This record gives sequence, structure tokens and C-alpha cells, in this order.
Amino acid sequence: MSNSKKVDDFLGKLDHPLKEEMEAIRAIISANPKIEEDVKWGGPSFAYKEELATFNPRIKDYVAVIFHQGSLLKDESGLLEAGPKGKAYAKLRNMEQVAASKEALEKLVNEWIELMDK
Repeated sequence: MSNSKKVDDFLGKLDHPLKEEMEAIRAIISANPKIEEDVKWGGPSFAYKEELATFNPRIKDYVAVIFHQGSLLKDESGLLEAGPKGKAYAKLRNMEQVAASKEALEKLVNEWIELMDK
């Protein structure tokens, strides 16, 4: 999927100390052609059939990626922290963590697509 103009515009105006990391995570998630992007709940969001994940740009000391139904995903990497109501959170604090998490993020996206296609 190509990047959405709405998300491009949002990130273009965003003042965030980890904006570069956020853009790198966006590129990893949206690299799968089935993923759609939008801006929801105050940040860039990603979906395939249902909502997958959303950035929370109000948090400034790390990039917070909220996986809306993270409890459905089998995160063998330890990237996700369990949250309330079935959510899970990835907290990436620098570009090194983003790079180290690339494969895990790709697996989570692919797992989500497989779950939605069942």
C-alpha cells in the first residue's frame, strides 16, 4: 500500500522528538500491501479488515504503538507489553530499537493478516 496523504500530512506537521523513528515504524507496518493507513484517535493508524495498530504521538519519550487486539497475536519476540481490554503496546525509544524490532513488527503484521483472512 502506498502511504496515505492524510498520514503524510499528519506526520509532516507533527512535532515529536522521535518523529524519524515513527516514520521508520510506519514504513515497516505499511510495507505490507494489504495494510491501509488513516489518522484515527489522534495518530496514524493501520488496519486490515479491522484496526491493527495506532501510534500515540502524545507520548514523547518513546514511540507508542498500540495494537488494538494485541492479545490475539503471538508475540514470540517480547516486543509487546500486555495492556487492558486485550490491547498490547510496543514502546520503541530509539532508531536502534526500531531496527532491532523490524522483523518482529513484520511478523505481527503478517500474523494479523492471516487471522483476518481465516
